[in-house]
Amino acid sequence: MRVRLDQVEKGRRGEALGATSLSYRSGRATLAVAETEQRPTVLGLIASGRMRPDAGSVALDDATDRRARNALRRRVALIDAPDVSEPAPNIAVAGVVAEELMFAGLASDPLSARRWLDGQGLRAFSRLPIADLAPAHRLRILLELASRRPGVDGLVLVSPDRHGGDPFQWWRLAEEFATRGFAVLVIAGEAAAAVLSDTASSGSPHPSGARELRPSRVRLRTTTPLAGGHR
Repeated sequence: MRVRLDQVEKGRRGEALGATSLSYRSGRATLAVAETEQRPTVLGLIASGRMRPDAGSVALDDATDRRARNALRRRVALIDAPDVSEPAPNIAVAGVVAEELMFAGLASDPLSARRWLDGQGLRAFSRLPIADLAPAHRLRILLELASRRPGVDGLVLVSPDRHGGDPFQWWRLAEEFATRGFAVLVIAGEAAAAVLSDTASSGSPHPSGARELRPSRVRLRTTTPLAGGHR
């Protein structure tokens, strides 16, 4: 699958999201740069087919009609988006796993959740609130379970850098899922993107403008800052 955003905007004068163009596709990990509190989530909602832009277009395999928009929403999982798809911070890890197993159409009782965590080597964290779980473990759980949902071919991960930790941990996860055949889009801030780009670049790409991303090459899309600070 290939998803293309062409000059999409949201809000009056693009306040919620300024004109943005990017693409992501199967077998590739793509990094989009978005700053401010709300912009990453808005971009994630549009890129996953859950919000219609006020301007510009979103295409799935070059189709932009209603059928394509509906298919995009079904085929792309929106992961850990603040205020939209992030798990509540006080829910235990096992509870988050049980809920995600249910979305994937799998057995979701407490025993099944613990067994799944056993398989990931994370059983020791089953009672820990998800907000206290190490970022790499949190994102591994959410990506693994989202990838198991029926019909999902794309993964849009929003603001993994807000949890702290090493950007290379979540970037390696994105590349791993791309090698499994998923179309992966990660939306993060300038600071994390600069770290990834600087290191990947010892001879590689430059952090300006849009670059399509292959695993081990960081492709960025920068967006203009919000005119205001509202959510």
